[in-house]
Amino acid sequence: MNRSGIPASITIAQGCLESGNGNSELSRKSNNHFGIKCKKSWKGKKVYYDDDRRNECFRSYRSVEDSYIDHTNFLMENPRYALLFMLDPTDYKSWAKGLKKAGYATAHDYDKRLIRIIEENKLHRLDKKMTFNPMGGQTAHNVLNNDHSDALTITPFKTHQVTKINRVKAVVAKKGDTYEMLAQELGLKDWELYKFNDQQPGHRPISNEVVYIQHKNRRTKKDQLTHRAQEGETMHYISQLYGIKLKPLYRRNNMKRGRQPNPGQVIYLRKKKK
Repeated sequence: MNRSGIPASITIAQGCLESGNGNSELSRKSNNHFGIKCKKSWKGKKVYYDDDRRNECFRSYRSVEDSYIDHTNFLMENPRYALLFMLDPTDYKSWAKGLKKAGYATAHDYDKRLIRIIEENKLHRLDKKMTFNPMGGQTAHNVLNNDHSDALTITPFKTHQVTKINRVKAVVAKKGDTYEMLAQELGLKDWELYKFNDQQPGHRPISNEVVYIQHKNRRTKKDQLTHRAQEGETMHYISQLYGIKLKPLYRRNNMKRGRQPNPGQVIYLRKKKK
């Protein structure tokens, strides 16, 4: 902020939003926390991911700090964002709206998402050049005010804890979650979540439903050979329960797609039914 005039709150909010709070594959493996694509001027390392189109080129950095530095340079050197630098560096709302208008991202509510992160986490205090010690003192001073909290927490969009089932990463859905919300939080595309979970577009997970955030495995571990179906269980339910892909599960049990198991039927999870 001191070097460029870009509000610190905007930089941090964009970093949270674009990287899924540091959980996206692009940020973890390539230190790219702002989703900046290569462009013709980029001479550094490159990586390729599916985004608006398949196999798009993204910048790769040696460190997270390099990503933040390049983000500032990217905004300062691009004529598209020139008008932003005429704004007050403490006016985060105008900066958020300006970034959306300039086309930084395609999301129609990009500015609202940034503002929500800033206000939920009190990041606007950083624009006043407050250090963590004054912030802590201000929090203590306002502790008796039940209508206002100055707690500084970086938890945009109520992040979900990542767990593993059958060596596959997954999260547990909360009430009100959608695949679109989870995808944004975790740095994924919503179509990826539909694919990972063998679901049709429009499916909305219920509370406590397992949502896989990477491809499920084709089979279970060696100690999980079969499953005896219970009343009401579907092949999709069994697929989600064990973290295995639905299509191979049908083939392994000599069943046509769409058929469901009978109560008590043995479902083969690892080896094909003879």
